[in-house]
Amino acid sequence: MNTEALPQDQKLITKPNLCRAMDMTRSGIDKLLKNDPSFPRPLKFSDSQQATCYFPVAEVNAWLEAKLAERGAA
Repeated sequence: MNTEALPQDQKLITKPNLCRAMDMTRSGIDKLLKNDPSFPRPLKFSDSQQATCYFPVAEVNAWLEAKLAERGAA
């Protein structure tokens, strides 16, 4: 899939690529999903447990900006 044609707010990132981008392990992302209700929920395009998880880039960026703002306000 060529994502260059998609607007930034519609781009998706896979869980392995999100791990690399955030310098986190898969279990680190799983902990965020379990413990932080504000962390973006993944999308799956299949009911299979092994289906690839995708995260909306815009939601991840918004979550990160909110965390940075919280840190700045504290």
